[in-house]
Amino acid sequence: MMFDNTHASSDEEVWNLSTPESKGINSIVLKELHNEFKNSEHGYIDSFLVIKDDDIVFEKYYQVDYFEITKDIKYEQAKIMQKNYGTLATPQYNYFDPDWHPFYKDTNLHTIQSVSKSVTSALIGIAIERGAIDSLETKIIDFFPQHKHLFSDEMKRSITIRDLLTMTAGIKWDEFSYAYTDPLNDAATMENSHDWVEYILSLPMEHKPGSKFVYNSGITILLSNILQKATKMQVEKYAEKYLFRPLGILNYYWKKTPTGLTDTEGGLYLSSRDFAKIGLLYLNNGVWNDQQILREEWVKLTMSPDILIEGSSRKYGFQWWFVPFLSDHSNSYNDGEEKWIFSGSGYGGQYLLIIPEHDLVVVFNGWNVFDFPRPTIEYLSERVLKSIYSR
Repeated sequence: MMFDNTHASSDEEVWNLSTPESKGINSIVLKELHNEFKNSEHGYIDSFLVIKDDDIVFEKYYQVDYFEITKDIKYEQAKIMQKNYGTLATPQYNYFDPDWHPFYKDTNLHTIQSVSKSVTSALIGIAIERGAIDSLETKIIDFFPQHKHLFSDEMKRSITIRDLLTMTAGIKWDEFSYAYTDPLNDAATMENSHDWVEYILSLPMEHKPGSKFVYNSGITILLSNILQKATKMQVEKYAEKYLFRPLGILNYYWKKTPTGLTDTEGGLYLSSRDFAKIGLLYLNNGVWNDQQILREEWVKLTMSPDILIEGSSRKYGFQWWFVPFLSDHSNSYNDGEEKWIFSGSGYGGQYLLIIPEHDLVVVFNGWNVFDFPRPTIEYLSERVLKSIYSR
């Protein structure tokens, strides 16, 4: 749990810098999007990075005075949280508190929110490879001995690790119908409770495990508990040993729940360059600096669009989103062939995009929790791909 105040931090010995044109990218198109960010046309954006063929070809940071923006609403939000959750309401889950959002306490470590889930998925893969977890089909019940009384439902007893990774556990959950200050929002109520695992597992089953996608941040907290039990290490220490250090990620912050679990559903903070390393690891089939950190088979399994999302053209994998796009640019694709953008996606506009067909990784960090709707994965990826199509 270390941090510093530089954008490059420990990355200078790793990254090569190239011009967009040297990689076949039209810099004018990227600069157009950059200028829109700079002029706040898309709300609050903090960083924008494009990596092509492992080189940084575009890197911009934007200064936003979150202390000024939140000087009143921070206290209003705190009062609402105090009213709804009492003493369990904490500043680290007040999304208008600039000590915690979007940067961690005046450092360059930026919240990646739910892209923490994608990092957690990688740790599950490492734990399976190292033999700490038997398989994806392992039932989760044995990892919760203190909560076995909450597994009286036969369907709940049948939940597997695969079901958690694919958000198909079947537990009744709703984190989108209500505001994050509303006790009816399961994610907010979990984040302002004492025992998050108790909260999640106490909820009833709604669907047969494996049968229906329901986005559920609590599921990734169950994965945190499983990792801690299986590896006998706290998740952030396991990540530090087997993922962060091999990637050269020396500086990070990771929140904890009141009972000491690592907040794997949204609590990780990274610099923008270190954030990009997670994407590059998957783009390069689990290899970093000639070291196989993730098994290639795990990467392929993770990045196989498999889980249908009702009412959406997107699909879901192991804590990653898949966004389809079609291209009529025959010099890049077979006409009409469906391709996928792999993306981690976090509250407020944290996006880690992987576009294998062009060897691209793109990072967007922002904090659109105010008046502006955040740009979508589809919109941002289209704008970046335009820089290749129009070269």
